[in-house]
Amino acid sequence: MIQVNYFARLRELAGKGEETIDRETMTVQELLDWAEETYPGFGATPVHVAVNEEYALKEDTIRSGDVCAFIPPVSGG
Repeated sequence: MIQVNYFARLRELAGKGEETIDRETMTVQELLDWAEETYPGFGATPVHVAVNEEYALKEDTIRSGDVCAFIPPVSGG
């Protein structure tokens, strides 16, 4: 099981703050694709993915027990 956390507009889009996915492994790109299929419009703006509190690349592998976070772009000044 892979735990996924949503923040900001992504939390609103998903309608929840977290959920688990019943998969043993997947790449970050597969996770992004899953999110877009599950929640249309999810990838409308760039989304960063953190795995176990570290930013991940699209080709990185996520394993069962990992905690992922979808992080939308933030601005500040």
